[in-house]
Amino acid sequence: RHPLVRSLSHGDNAEMAAVMLGTQQATTVRAPASHRATTAGRRISTGSCHGSSSTFGSVAMMRGAGKNRVVAAASASARPRLPTQGRALAGAAATAPATCRRMLAKGGVVRVFAIDAAQPFDFEAKQRNAFEKKRKAERKLTIGIVGFGNFGQFLAKRFIANGHDVIATSRGDYHKVADDLGVGYYRDPDDFCEMHPDVVIFCTSILSTESTINKFPIQRLRRNTLCADVLSVKQFPKQLFLQKLPDNFDILCLHPMFGPDSGKGSWKDLPLVYDKVRIGEEKSRQERVSRLLQVFEDEGCRMVEMSCEEHDRQAASSQFITHTVGRMLGTMELEQTTINTKGYESLLSLVNNTYNDSFDLYYGLFMYNKNATAELSRLELAFSQVKAELFDRLHTLIRDDIFDEAPS
Repeated sequence: RHPLVRSLSHGDNAEMAAVMLGTQQATTVRAPASHRATTAGRRISTGSCHGSSSTFGSVAMMRGAGKNRVVAAASASARPRLPTQGRALAGAAATAPATCRRMLAKGGVVRVFAIDAAQPFDFEAKQRNAFEKKRKAERKLTIGIVGFGNFGQFLAKRFIANGHDVIATSRGDYHKVADDLGVGYYRDPDDFCEMHPDVVIFCTSILSTESTINKFPIQRLRRNTLCADVLSVKQFPKQLFLQKLPDNFDILCLHPMFGPDSGKGSWKDLPLVYDKVRIGEEKSRQERVSRLLQVFEDEGCRMVEMSCEEHDRQAASSQFITHTVGRMLGTMELEQTTINTKGYESLLSLVNNTYNDSFDLYYGLFMYNKNATAELSRLELAFSQVKAELFDRLHTLIRDDIFDEAPS
């Protein structure tokens, strides 16, 4: 028996009861003496009343005299006057097959032990759906993207897939692209700011970020808007935000270390570096940052919290050097050969991933990362040392060959 079954006494105290599993409440109806059944010694079990249009998934079966008798509802002529809940219960089964009605007309106890299937009227399911809908609405952010080029569109797709609303603004006309993605597009940044997004993410190039922020109508945003960037350098936007944004604005510096090509499939294990530069202490503002970062975490990113200063120091040794070597090899115009090795294939892949980027991006990595100059000098020195070692060994061989004594 289902644990929600309520045991009822029999005889003169017999009651009609239904256990509504959705609400986990028992609807109990007392029938008059003329309709009470003597059910002592009979075994009650669960069964289905096939062909019934009753809204109940199952009804009680009374087993006795060697065969099952289905007790569904009282016949119209013999049905007792019931309280409101009871009338609803009996009425729900009024359309049961004639056999069912005749059985109940003889008197008895209706006890619903279980509802076999999830019903559309189920209160628990409705409450759960309402709760999930409310929770999603509470977690939904309106994310504004400034700069709707390839990278802005790349992020917008994932934000929308994670249930957030996205609006965008840019210098170009991206209305058709935005419509296809389900993004609200505003050519005028004033109109964009009037929508009061929860988060504003600057997806501009490194070189244009400062001029974009200087012209941006920040005063039209909410007073505690969360502003973020996704530039490949971090100290520069951090200082820019601290100088240009009002003190009550939240600041989050982000660097997804992947792009539309490397991240076109899964983001699993791809690094997302972030620094919570300035976040208000209010719970709502803390939760807003968490919901934004949750997008990247749910997509499988490897979350790396790191200061902007440390990011630039490490990026100069990795990202900038990678782009520098890729550009050098691209300038050499390397080509496919019929005897490519795995190492050579890796070099060609490096060229494709770096040399095809705009030179402005590469210049921005150099200009706006104060560690880049030192790394470039180290690279140049290392190349000189390797070259010097090669020529020193060559000169030694030549000298040995010149000054070897001729055989006698």
